[in-house]
Amino acid sequence: MGHLEKSGVIPLRHLQEFRLPSVDGFEPNQKLVLEELFKEGDLVDVSGTTIGKGFQGGIKRHNFKRGPMTHGSKSHRALGSIRAATTPGRVYKGKKMPGQMGGTKTKIRKLKIVKIDTDLFVVIKK
Repeated sequence: MGHLEKSGVIPLRHLQEFRLPSVDGFEPNQKLVLEELFKEGDLVDVSGTTIGKGFQGGIKRHNFKRGPMTHGSKSHRALGSIRAATTPGRVYKGKKMPGQMGGTKTKIRKLKIVKIDTDLFVVIKK
């Protein structure tokens, strides 16, 4: 870890990056206090990884409707037709189909900070 070795810091279990409008008032190896960074009522953006659900079909992944269950139907949970007629002769890019669901990075913007608990080092957001 080159940047930690340069600053003389022992590598820890977690290394977190915070984007700030400016770096004025911060020094290398400075211990950060939650109350200095955030205040109750501030709006923050939270990013994280969604829960991975593996390979899922169209019904679960995209809320497609199922096919008829009676009258000789064999395609109950199948996708159905996936393309237009002969003219395009292909499947359009971005077509909603079965595949990997979850396990992607997502961001929720403008969450309001309700309370800051310095004992547990926790920020409670709404």
